[in-house]
Amino acid sequence: MKLITFENKEGKERIGLLMNEGVLDLFESSNGMIPNNMVSFIENHEKYLPMINPFSNSQLYSKEEIKVKSPLPRPVSVRDFYAFEEHVKTSRAKRGLDVVPEWYEIPVFYFTNHLAIKGPEEVIERPIGCKWLDYELEIACVIGKEGKNISREEAEDYIFGYCIMNDWSARDFQRQEMKVGLGPAKGKDFATSFGPYLVTKDELEAYRVGDRYQLEMTAKVNGRLLSQGNYEQIYYSFAEMIERASAGVTLYPGEVIGSGTVGTGCILELGTDVHRWLEPGDEIELEITGLGALKNTVTEGGV
Repeated sequence: MKLITFENKEGKERIGLLMNEGVLDLFESSNGMIPNNMVSFIENHEKYLPMINPFSNSQLYSKEEIKVKSPLPRPVSVRDFYAFEEHVKTSRAKRGLDVVPEWYEIPVFYFTNHLAIKGPEEVIERPIGCKWLDYELEIACVIGKEGKNISREEAEDYIFGYCIMNDWSARDFQRQEMKVGLGPAKGKDFATSFGPYLVTKDELEAYRVGDRYQLEMTAKVNGRLLSQGNYEQIYYSFAEMIERASAGVTLYPGEVIGSGTVGTGCILELGTDVHRWLEPGDEIELEITGLGALKNTVTEGGV
C-alpha cells in the first residue's frame, strides 16, 4: 500500500490510500474508526490495515483536490545513519580525511530535528547566512512496533514501511561546527523532506536481494541528473541499523531511520565543478524505485 498524509478541501489533515483513481480518505471511509494521523495509524496498524476497503467510493479525492504533505508530518524521532561506504569515503576525502576504522565496526547516526519536516512540493528555505546549501539522497524506514535490544535477525518485523528522505544540509554551517568535534546539528536542523508517500514493506519484496533491495536512486537539479546509485550498495542494512539504534533503548512506532546518503548523492561528493551549491529557485527531485519521486524548491530564508 501507498499511504499519504494530506489536507482535504476543508483544510483538515487526513491519511489516505493512494490509488489509480485518486486518494481514499481512510478516516471518512471507515466512519472514523481509522485515525486521521499517520503515527496513530502505525501504532495500531495490525488493527487498522484490515479495515481499509480500496473498493469504497466514499471520500475518494482526485489528486488535484488535496494538498499532499509529508507522509509523517510529525515523526516521533528521526535518526539518520551514515551507512553508504562510497559517500563516507568521498565526503571525508573532500576534507582530506581517511575513513576511520571505527566506521567499519559500528553503524553510526545522529538525531535531526523531527519538528522541521517538509513534504512533497513544499519550499525549502535556505537558512539565513548559508551559502553552501546541499541536498542528500536517502531512503528511510519507519518503525512499526515497539521494541528494545532488537537483533538484526528480528529487525524486519519492526519495519512498517519506507519512503524517500532528503536530508538538507547547510555545508558551510556544518563544516564550521564539526571542527569542534560535535555534530552535525545546526547545519542540519532547518529541514528534512519525506515523501511523496509511505510504502508498506510488502510492496518492495519484488526488489529484494538478500537483506537489501535493488532500488535505483537518482537526484536531479532543475531537470539535470546529478546523482545515481542503488540501495543495494549500502554497507549496513536497515536490520543492522535497527539493531544498533535499539541497543539499550526502546524504539517506538513512528520513529524514522534514515540510511544516510547514497554514493554520489549530494553536491559535497560531486564537487562544485560538477554543480554549484543550491540557490533560491532551484528544483530538486529525488526518485527511488518503488517509492516515487520527491520534489522541493529552494527559496531564500527570512524572518
